Amino acid sequence: MQLGTRWRAGDEVPASVPAAIRGGIAEVESRLPADDPASMWTLTFLEGRPIAELDAGYEVILEASGDVTISSFELED
Repeated sequence: MQLGTRWRAGDEVPASVPAAIRGGIAEVESRLPADDPASMWTLTFLEGRPIAELDAGYEVILEASGDVTISSFELED
């Protein structure tokens, strides 16, 4: 796994974020409540493919097939 970068949701997506997952990131951000404090994205690479994880409980993943998947997960206390 290779760590990429971090940025706040709602801010400009860094240039290092691959174009293939930018649409998925925008879709997730459109689901976030406007009055929530801004969450942080973390970009990592697993087997050379980007994964953007939002600490509010979402992942945007570029699959080996080239498809982009968006999934949500439960946050642990």
